[in-house]
Amino acid sequence: MCGKIHDYPAGPNRGGAVMRRHFQLPGDDIIFLETQNLEWETVTDQGMHWVILRNYPVPSGYNVNSTTVAVKIEAGYPRTGLDMAYFYPPLARRDGQLIGAICPQQIDGRVFQRWSRHRTASNPWREGIDDLSTHMSMVSFWFEQEFIKRANAVTT
Repeated sequence: MCGKIHDYPAGPNRGGAVMRRHFQLPGDDIIFLETQNLEWETVTDQGMHWVILRNYPVPSGYNVNSTTVAVKIEAGYPRTGLDMAYFYPPLARRDGQLIGAICPQQIDGRVFQRWSRHRTASNPWREGIDDLSTHMSMVSFWFEQEFIKRANAVTT
C-alpha cells in the first residue's frame, strides 16, 4: 500500500489544485472515486494513511451543503475494514440537536470532526466485497440515520 510520496498535477475537474497521492489505493477504489467525479487525495499524516474527499455532498438539515471527508486506511486494507468518518468543517444539525459520539481529530493540519460509527455484527466488513465505495454508502446512511435517531425539531 505504501510507496513513494508523489504530488500529481490536477486532472480534469480538479479546479487547478494539486491532488496528493502519498500512497496507492486499490484499483476498484480509484475507479469509484473517479466515476463519482470526486476530488480526492491520499495523504500520510503522522504515520497514518488517509483518503480525503473534497466537496462531498451533505443532505439537507445540516449546517453545510458539502464537506471534506477523511477516511482512515488501516494497515491490511482492503482485507482490514474501514471504520468511522471524519468531517471538515464539523457538521451540525440546523435544528440545534446535538450529534452524538463525535470528537475532534487533527488530520493534515486541520481539526476534523470524528463520527464514531461502526459496522455491527449483523453488518460486518466483508473481505472481497466491501471497499471504499461501500464505506461511503455507509457514511451517507449515517447522515440520514442521524435524523431518524433524533427526529428533526425544525418547525416550518
